Amino acid sequence: MTDLPQQTRDDAAAVLHSALAGDGDAVVGTFDAVVDRSGVAGAYGVAWCLAATMVGDDVPAGTAALDFPGIDQANYDTRWVARFLSAYANRDPETGEALFGAAIADGLLPDCLLTLAGSAVATLYGPKSPSAAQ
Repeated sequence: MTDLPQQTRDDAAAVLHSALAGDGDAVVGTFDAVVDRSGVAGAYGVAWCLAATMVGDDVPAGTAALDFPGIDQANYDTRWVARFLSAYANRDPETGEALFGAAIADGLLPDCLLTLAGSAVATLYGPKSPSAAQ
């Protein structure tokens, strides 16, 4: 992840901040701003950065499955996130790009990116404690 431009990391941080606040519109707005500034490739970079933040760099390449029991019963966005994270863990950006393109073609990329952002928050911060919800 260290080879990502600072702007990409800043955008990923903004997505995480918005997701942590529960502001889905701001998450989508950040991705939209990235697309306006840097195209779809920029949004892909932010998504890849989120995956890197969740998975880390210490996973042996080629060990994450793209398909596993029950995945076909999950919602599209949930399947997409699982496979996108597996692509990152496998150091397979070509599969990540293919998943990104498929979500665009299916008109579901915003849903997938929202789920990715939510998954990142859940992975990094876990469930809110009862005292934090008060």
